[in-house]
Amino acid sequence: MARFVVVPQWQGSPSSRAMAHVDGTEAIAGDLPRSACTFVEVPLEAGEPLGTGVLRASALLRTREAVTAALAEVAAPAILIGGDCSVSVPAIGHAAAEGDGRLAVVWFDAHADLHTPDTSPSGAFAGMALRAVLGEGADGLILPPGTVAPRDVMLAGVRMLDPEEDELLAASEVRSFAPSDLTDPEALGEAVAATGASRVYIHVDLDVLDPADIAGVSSPEPFGVTPAALVAAISAVRARVPLAGASIAGFSPQTPAAAVEDMGAILRIVGALA
Repeated sequence: MARFVVVPQWQGSPSSRAMAHVDGTEAIAGDLPRSACTFVEVPLEAGEPLGTGVLRASALLRTREAVTAALAEVAAPAILIGGDCSVSVPAIGHAAAEGDGRLAVVWFDAHADLHTPDTSPSGAFAGMALRAVLGEGADGLILPPGTVAPRDVMLAGVRMLDPEEDELLAASEVRSFAPSDLTDPEALGEAVAATGASRVYIHVDLDVLDPADIAGVSSPEPFGVTPAALVAAISAVRARVPLAGASIAGFSPQTPAAAVEDMGAILRIVGALA
């Protein structure tokens, strides 16, 4: 049975409805076998930046430690249920440290999440999460440089980049796949296999989906991926490279009733990862 680590973190989100991530996390967890879930306690308070340039950094640091400790107690590969996107940073660090060989990362997201505190318009860590995985950003919140190499990162479903992120991506070895590229799921699977990495971590921000297919995200972007295409792409990656871990993040429904309407698509993604 798959193991799930449930992390209702909201402090990394830039949204005015950031705390709705708590409701979203709990809604997903409510449809999972409780015996398969490990629940991580997240600080109630917003937290302080601690001079990092990252909003709510003190709370994020406490949650990071708790996520790492929880993952150490469950069998891999675990599926982390967030929460905002930055919950994936410590999970990827844990996966990289626990296995042999290089770790590839597939980052399904409408946004690039490639800011640093110097470029971020919001100061929210979720928008810096993938850059932190690459070892750049605020001390204490990033992974050690070299943990994941840019050539081993696939940014999939992206369609909204800030100018600074666009410039970085153009000069980086990170590969990007537009939603239209995912109509052929084999393309992503082949790209991950071609890295030569021995394992893969899959992060899914639910805003990678088209707004017609999911309502409960805080920053919807048009012309996204269909649930069927996303599930097929995940399956193609998993068929080629062993899974080291995964995350589902970014669910922030307006109301509990609205959450129910999105659960069909979300559970299909859970099934593909599990």
